[in-house]
Amino acid sequence: MSFVNRKEVRRSNILMILEASVVAYILYLTLGIVSEITGSSTPQVGDVSLYIGLFTFLVIVSALSVGLYESKLRETFRGIIRRIFVSVALGYFVMEILGNTVLGYIDLHQYFLPIAAGLCIVALVIFRYFINRLGLLGLGQTKIVVIGAGERASIIEKRMRREVDRFGFELLGFIPIPGDNREEGIQNEKLVHVKVDENFRNFITDNDIDEVVIACDQRRGTLPVEILFDCRLRGVEVTDLLDFMERETGQIVVNLMYPSWVIYSNGFNSQNYLRDALDYGMNSLLAFIVLMFTWPFMLLTALIIYFEDNNGTKASVFYKQERVGLNGKLFNIIKFRSMRPDAEKDGAKWATTNDDRVTKVGQFIRKYRIDELPQLLNVFRGEMSFIGPRPERPQFVEQLIREIPYYNQRHNVKPGLAGWAQLNYPYGASVEDSMEKLKFDLYYVKHQSLMLDILILIRTVEVVLFGKGR
Repeated sequence: MSFVNRKEVRRSNILMILEASVVAYILYLTLGIVSEITGSSTPQVGDVSLYIGLFTFLVIVSALSVGLYESKLRETFRGIIRRIFVSVALGYFVMEILGNTVLGYIDLHQYFLPIAAGLCIVALVIFRYFINRLGLLGLGQTKIVVIGAGERASIIEKRMRREVDRFGFELLGFIPIPGDNREEGIQNEKLVHVKVDENFRNFITDNDIDEVVIACDQRRGTLPVEILFDCRLRGVEVTDLLDFMERETGQIVVNLMYPSWVIYSNGFNSQNYLRDALDYGMNSLLAFIVLMFTWPFMLLTALIIYFEDNNGTKASVFYKQERVGLNGKLFNIIKFRSMRPDAEKDGAKWATTNDDRVTKVGQFIRKYRIDELPQLLNVFRGEMSFIGPRPERPQFVEQLIREIPYYNQRHNVKPGLAGWAQLNYPYGASVEDSMEKLKFDLYYVKHQSLMLDILILIRTVEVVLFGKGR
């Protein structure tokens, strides 16, 4: 085992011991708090030690099984949170079984284990955040080098200029290679002038490189496959630029996509009948719960819109508009009317940030997303989900499909009330804005999962409560 590998194993072992100590301490602290609040008796020291030790062991083994202590773990912090949640959940599930069978003689309050598990998740997330944030144990800051300094590589310079954009890695520099478009390439980043030949292995080892990102403009005849193959066998990650940008920015760089990347990359999981049925059931249940809490606000909004229209136009308080849904199927979206009744007398137009067609009431209900609430009916109809790309008008879709590559792929999932693009890109209405939003929409299509939906829901609630919407 090399010195680098020994160092990485030592870091992982220290992290494992520290997190085991955090779990054990949280369990001990929770036991004292629960006993004090409920007045329940505390079991003997030996029984308590056995229970705490066993639960700690189960959580750490689960964490090992989901890769939380891999020295080369390349994961976003959201991904780390998911793994922590799964680890503690697995430990909790097994401990519940043991507590009701083998360890049934240990008299603990019924709320002890669920409270302890919840606090363990919170504590481990906070602990891992500061470990990564402060770069302790050498974690959270992966050293990378980029092969290529041309037009493709410049996307890193343009999209990740701020320090916060490079939170998870340390970029040593860009290696120019033949075939790069240097005129449109890297301008202000560090260039590393090293030949990617047999000596490249020494460069990787001497600089403790964890990952090599392939971002050259011309691959054929310029990439040393044998050298990169050897790096991969030595444990160094070799990552395509598209995968790197997807992982670090939460978007897919549409203008750099190529068909083989879509074919061979992970994600874009197919739909099936069972998944569709469960998806509709969950969305309908959630829509019903939201409706129970919001119907008074919806009724009040309808009345205010009605009385604001003092011109005697008798226009409806609702606004129906044709949108493109799943697999390109058209449906009518329902919203509270936020514009004047004659807003589109001259035909369909892009909405703008300070659109003079928006009424005073419309400005308020748009800011807090109240105008979107009638779309709960679209959810009940199965035309929309809570989470998904926002549906666009067919007139604009026809134009966008012609001008933006892969735009039609966003229709592979149901449109939603809230989406990944709405959280990550400011409100805009143009072909250029649609291109930027598509990068986030395709990321959602590729990575759609229950955990990602929950994350989007939580962040959307924050947007609504604090009025950060459009």
